[in-house]
Amino acid sequence: MAQRRARKRSADPERSLRARFSGIVQMDEDMHYNKVEDVVGSHVEDAVTFWAQSISRNKDIMKIGCSLSEVCPHANSVFGNLDPKKIYGGLFSEDKCWYRCKVLKIISDEKCLVRYIDYGNTEILNRSDIVEIPLDLQFSSVAKKYRLWGLQIPSGQEVTQFDQGRTFLGSLIFEKEIKMRIKATYQDGTVIAQAEYGSVDIGEEVAKKGFAEKCKLTSSTNTCEEKKSDPGQLVLRNLKSPIPSWGHRSNQSAFTRPKGRLSGRMTLDLKNENDAGNHVTFPKENLAVGDFNLGSNVSLAKIKQDQKLIEENERLKTEKEVLLESYKVLESKVEQTAQELQQEKATTMDLTKHLESTLKTHVGTRMENLAAKVEILKEIRRVNISVRFGNDLSDAMQVLDEECFTTPASLPELERIWAEYSLAQENIQTCENVSEGNILIAKRNEVQQKLNMAVEVFILEVDELPLNKRLKTLQDLSTSLEAVYGQAKEGTNSEETLKKFYDWKCDKREEFTNVRSETEVSLQRLVAWFQNTVKAFDLSVEESRTSEDTISSLDEILEKTESSVCKELEISLVEQGDADKEIILNTYSQVLQKIRSEERLIAAIQSKYEDSIEFKKQIIECLNKNPNVDHLLSIKKTLKNLKARLRWKLVEKNNLEESDDYDGSEIEKIKQEIAQLRNSVFQEIYREQEEYEKLNSLVQKWFPELPLLYPEIGLLKYMNSGGLLTMSLERDLLDAEPMKELSSKRPLVCSEVNGQIILLKGYSVDVDTEARVIQRAAAYHRAWRKAKEESGLLPLIFLFLCKSDPMAYLMVPYYPRANLSAVQASVPLTSEEALKVMKGVAQGLHTLHKADIIHGSLHQNNVFALNREQGIVGDFDFTKSVEPDYFPKWLHLFTFSSAVYEDFSFSTFLLTFYCLSSSFLTSSQRASVNMVIGDLSLISPELKMGKPASPSSDLYAYGCLLLWG
Repeated sequence: MAQRRARKRSADPERSLRARFSGIVQMDEDMHYNKVEDVVGSHVEDAVTFWAQSISRNKDIMKIGCSLSEVCPHANSVFGNLDPKKIYGGLFSEDKCWYRCKVLKIISDEKCLVRYIDYGNTEILNRSDIVEIPLDLQFSSVAKKYRLWGLQIPSGQEVTQFDQGRTFLGSLIFEKEIKMRIKATYQDGTVIAQAEYGSVDIGEEVAKKGFAEKCKLTSSTNTCEEKKSDPGQLVLRNLKSPIPSWGHRSNQSAFTRPKGRLSGRMTLDLKNENDAGNHVTFPKENLAVGDFNLGSNVSLAKIKQDQKLIEENERLKTEKEVLLESYKVLESKVEQTAQELQQEKATTMDLTKHLESTLKTHVGTRMENLAAKVEILKEIRRVNISVRFGNDLSDAMQVLDEECFTTPASLPELERIWAEYSLAQENIQTCENVSEGNILIAKRNEVQQKLNMAVEVFILEVDELPLNKRLKTLQDLSTSLEAVYGQAKEGTNSEETLKKFYDWKCDKREEFTNVRSETEVSLQRLVAWFQNTVKAFDLSVEESRTSEDTISSLDEILEKTESSVCKELEISLVEQGDADKEIILNTYSQVLQKIRSEERLIAAIQSKYEDSIEFKKQIIECLNKNPNVDHLLSIKKTLKNLKARLRWKLVEKNNLEESDDYDGSEIEKIKQEIAQLRNSVFQEIYREQEEYEKLNSLVQKWFPELPLLYPEIGLLKYMNSGGLLTMSLERDLLDAEPMKELSSKRPLVCSEVNGQIILLKGYSVDVDTEARVIQRAAAYHRAWRKAKEESGLLPLIFLFLCKSDPMAYLMVPYYPRANLSAVQASVPLTSEEALKVMKGVAQGLHTLHKADIIHGSLHQNNVFALNREQGIVGDFDFTKSVEPDYFPKWLHLFTFSSAVYEDFSFSTFLLTFYCLSSSFLTSSQRASVNMVIGDLSLISPELKMGKPASPSSDLYAYGCLLLWG
């Protein structure tokens, strides 16, 4: 009562203060001032601002919820620009229920900030969670925004204190029935009011805690210098905390309001609508925020008492729910147990009926089953089950031990002398002094005589051995074992494995013998019982027998017989255990290793035997007989004579052509003679090459001393060049025409040899580069010779050195206008033709790379399309280095199968391969520059950065050519 009198005494100042707010609020003296509304708090914004719902609109909230739950799930999502004044339906994220909302702010194309107008809280929603609602739901909000009369947020308030003030206000008004005495209304609809809960003035309590301060009155126009928070900032501040859970509509209170948000983490349950005035409040820890204490205030004590009752109610409610849940679980278990018992009862009844029906035929069925098992046992005993006990492995080991082949006694001596002979040959090959070489040759000949004798002894010994028969036996043995046991294991211990196998086999054999004996004894007892039973039932037999003597032992005999028979069947039929299988498999692996070892020994003996036969056959021709180089010297002499005659004819032809009165027929005759002489020269050169090849074979096999003894024939140079170098060919012997259009890098001349048009490519050489040219040409020639036409490379015919000038010449076939550039300029290749040609080019690069050779200058002018279907790589620069710094071991796996080239996208594959490999591959090969076709540069990126050429840069150029072609 004292408080009420105090409020009356302050009525006039309140009216004076209200008059000073005339510029800020709109007031109706008669309708609104001091009007009292009963509301329930639904959302708190700060220590002086909150949202509340009028109790009188409880039914409106329920109707809105029902209508939204029916309309919104089928409504259309919003599209286009959103109207901030329009009311929409929003799907609250925590309870997935629909509520009315307004759009406050467009966050992005997909996100919007909305306020739930019937509760006051805000949330960021996806556009897909906002829908249009009908006009009958487009009415004013249920919740109103209230502000405590005469209070403001202190300036410079910290965030922590702000959150504590909001929490404290929530503990006083949230979901409580409070009275609001309206003092004024802002233009934005915010209601200025004095809030009371019972006898507690909520505004005074907030001010006492320091979360708000009294408004400062400075002038008639600026009545209250409240530091109102910016609405946008306030919304964003509220959004820093999670959105509270509203719960399902079916469980909501009479006011159907969501749970509020305080300090970003508080959620409260609502009470039943029958609990009037005592609504669920915040937990104790939240009421204690800011040390909330009203001292001896009796109304506050009542609040605390109510709070304790509510907490006790909630505890009992929780216990009730737990007990109810336990009851449901127990009830479910009881029902399940009853069903199981019912099923068990039905099963027992079925079993009882089955037993009753089978007891009548029990003896007959038992005897019938035993007879069937005995029949199976008879069949098993007729079949050999030796495999189960490793008898086949034992037999195989016996064959290996009894007829095992050992190394022939003469083989170690033969291998020792053969190694000595090989060493003697190597010493001769590396010798550079003739005198020392003669000594080495003499020693070699002595060793050769010893080797010949050892070979004869070895051949005689091996002839006595049945190698082929033994090998056939081993092959048959391994085939039969592999058919039974399959793949063998590696690395088993011989002695331990065999010992374990023999012990296992003895145990198994003993067990099997005992079981078989037991079975036979049991069956004999059963037969004896039947014989006695016949006498017991024979009326003609006068000797009397009691039934106990005859019949009583039947059950025991049957039980024993069935057990013995089943045990033997189990041993015979059931699969072996893992331990048994392991022992047998290890033994099998050991046996197979012995077979393979003996097979390798026989193969080695046979190989050495064949080598010995070949050695004996050739040594007969070579002993005490030096190889003959006279035939080669004779060919060289003939060549020298032919070249002299050819030069003379060439001089004679030139003299006639320069004379004033030359005879045309005479010149023609001389030209024919020159052509014949040229052909003869080349025929002799070919014969010379054949003779060189024979001598080369002799050097490799028997006479490495030939280059040392006959240095004049140049055999070593021929061998180092891979059979490409000839010293009998000279530039002036050819009727060559300069190819000026192709001689941009080096001299090129064209000629004809034996009807084939050839090119001579000239290389300027010195002492160092001459050896390098020969070495590179030899490597290239060896790579080509392995596959020849299938190599994808331009063949080399001859390599020769000019005697008068420091020049080296390579003779290669000439394919006029067959390079890719000329072909594409005249009649471009079709897709099918291009793939065939580029397949050959790819094979050519593969051949080079496999031989550790990098082209380094692949372009459209050195790729040839022969007959528009065969592609080859040519124009290789033999003056450049050939050895790469690093050649990856995996590059030989990059093969070019025919299936790859059927897809025209192979260039993409190659470019991808280049990208993957370019970081790993390097070499000292220098790449050519200014290689451009159309808009494509054939120079790979790493070459442009100054790095050396590599297989990947060749493939890059190839891919560009393929795309261009």
